[in-house]
Amino acid sequence: MLKLSNIKIYEELSDVELLHKIINKYNIKESDIINWHITKKSIDARKKDDLHYTYTIELEVKNEKSYPKIEKTNKVEAPILKLENSKSKFEYSPIIIGAGPAGLFAALTFIENGITPIIIEQGKKVEDREKDIQNFMNNGILNINSNIQFGEGGAGTFSDGKLTTGIHSSYCRTVLNQFVKFGAPEQILYLQKPHIGTDNLINIIRNMRNYIINHGGKFYFNTKMIDFSIKNKHLNSITVKNLITDKIEEFRTNHLILAIGHSSRDTFKLISEKGLLIEPKNFSVGVRIEHLQSMINNSQYGVQSKLKLPPAEYKLTYHSPSGRSCYTFCMCPGGTVMASSSEENTIVTNGMSKFKRDGVNANSALLVNVTPDDFSSTSPLSGIDFQKDLEEKAFILGGSNYNAPIQKVSDFLNDKLSEYLGNVIPTYMPGTTFANLNTILPKFVSDTLKEGILYFDTKIKGFANPDSILTGVETRSSSPIKILRNQELESNILGIYPCGEGAGYAGGIMSAAVDGIKCAIMICK
Repeated sequence: MLKLSNIKIYEELSDVELLHKIINKYNIKESDIINWHITKKSIDARKKDDLHYTYTIELEVKNEKSYPKIEKTNKVEAPILKLENSKSKFEYSPIIIGAGPAGLFAALTFIENGITPIIIEQGKKVEDREKDIQNFMNNGILNINSNIQFGEGGAGTFSDGKLTTGIHSSYCRTVLNQFVKFGAPEQILYLQKPHIGTDNLINIIRNMRNYIINHGGKFYFNTKMIDFSIKNKHLNSITVKNLITDKIEEFRTNHLILAIGHSSRDTFKLISEKGLLIEPKNFSVGVRIEHLQSMINNSQYGVQSKLKLPPAEYKLTYHSPSGRSCYTFCMCPGGTVMASSSEENTIVTNGMSKFKRDGVNANSALLVNVTPDDFSSTSPLSGIDFQKDLEEKAFILGGSNYNAPIQKVSDFLNDKLSEYLGNVIPTYMPGTTFANLNTILPKFVSDTLKEGILYFDTKIKGFANPDSILTGVETRSSSPIKILRNQELESNILGIYPCGEGAGYAGGIMSAAVDGIKCAIMICK
């Protein structure tokens, strides 16, 4: 393979036009090309007067020796889900709790190795879940088992479908390939910051489910694990309850993947009471900030470019002299601030974008780190109390009707109640209420947020625009606990495999999916 890196392109080109431009530049004969593909495409916006795309491409050619000056590379295949010598046989099917990315990719891994898993999901199928979310947004009617946090696809389904990650695993490529197999656009294979979009994810997850079912897997929706039994320090069975019919059923199993997500508070309590080793962990809380997407575009790209650039993104971090950090998280270009409560009488926010990211506003979580030292007790579940206290206060501040409390940035910085909107219109539904968020946020959080906003304004001009909107509160950026596991990925109760974001081992769709694959492979082995 020939590898051509750091190719600067200043115009919009089709794939064919791109290829011709590149082979002409490097004097490569088109007749020599057997195959070619883009391996990376990014936007270089460091200099507004030199804005361009940067490409890396690989070409398989007939006469490689004819191009001695061009870098050579070996074709690297992503690992497949099927193990070469998998001969796993199970007396009882392995069970997966949770049909988020960790659970679904664990199930796909089992299926590819001839193993038929059972997937227990307390929420609904993704298409039915979408209706419950819309009902909450339109009418303020919350379904505590089917919402932004709970249901097929997990919490990331109704966000932006971001596939960026900080982990370095060969299985990342496998995850991308699987998403494309089930309907994701092929550009996720090479974009520097790939995303799928909620509108695409709904169809992709449905396709994954049907594939798993067609190959012998079984889904139990509207079903919650309420107990499990242990024999000789090893998992023996689980007990589940159908949340519609109240039917209780027991499943024998010796292998359980706990892919329960970061908001499964009832299950956290259950496994703690049953003796799984849990420890509290750091997480972050804060607000959602909304700007006009056009302002973010102008700040990031300038106004001179003729390229048809996608809505601009940002990722910012500030370290306060106090020792706290403020950072942006899950930035959603052209997106919407979502009502993400999973418990009654609470307000939780998140962000969502569709694939086109064509909304008027940009939004991002604006967060401050908290540690177990900030919690009210030493209980391993004390982080949940910290989260819930903020969520309940936000509910009251918003009017006790699922309206979210909002505040203009200028008023937040000056500790005063907002009284009117400027040029940024909040997107949160079912509604919003003017409030002073300083009155419910811990002082160290509000102080660090203020410092961060002013600092970020030096990086993105207009970040501290007085009319920008803060919506409270964002509390579910990651799990408040970590379920301990050994090198074989098992908990202290053998046969139970803590997995994904809820267990404290992932931080997004990609890393959760990879962890699901690893847990399933460990069980297969």
